[in-house]
Amino acid sequence: MADDTIRFNLEKFAEELNKRRAEITELRNSSQESRDVVELDQTKVGRLSRMDALQSQAMSLESERRRQLELEKIETTLTRLQNGNFGYCLKCDEEIQIKRLELDPTVTLCVECASDK
Repeated sequence: MADDTIRFNLEKFAEELNKRRAEITELRNSSQESRDVVELDQTKVGRLSRMDALQSQAMSLESERRRQLELEKIETTLTRLQNGNFGYCLKCDEEIQIKRLELDPTVTLCVECASDK
């Protein structure tokens, strides 16, 4: 019975991670245009409009960087799920509390080791 519960939790975590990965991929695809190079032709766009466009581009690039980091964490977590290492602290090798994993399945440290950082 306990093994069934663990397997269900692992399947639930994998499902949630795959869903989030799909959402991020969709966001990346839909926001590609906002990350494109800003045209600096003064005859087409005024100086303030270019500044706004550059600021918008910088914000989009930062959002993309964060999405990429989240995707990397998701991929690492999915690998840990497949390898049977999911749910164990990378520092002390103790189990990570289920409540902590439910909040963020990509965490790799238990509360104690995370607070030691």
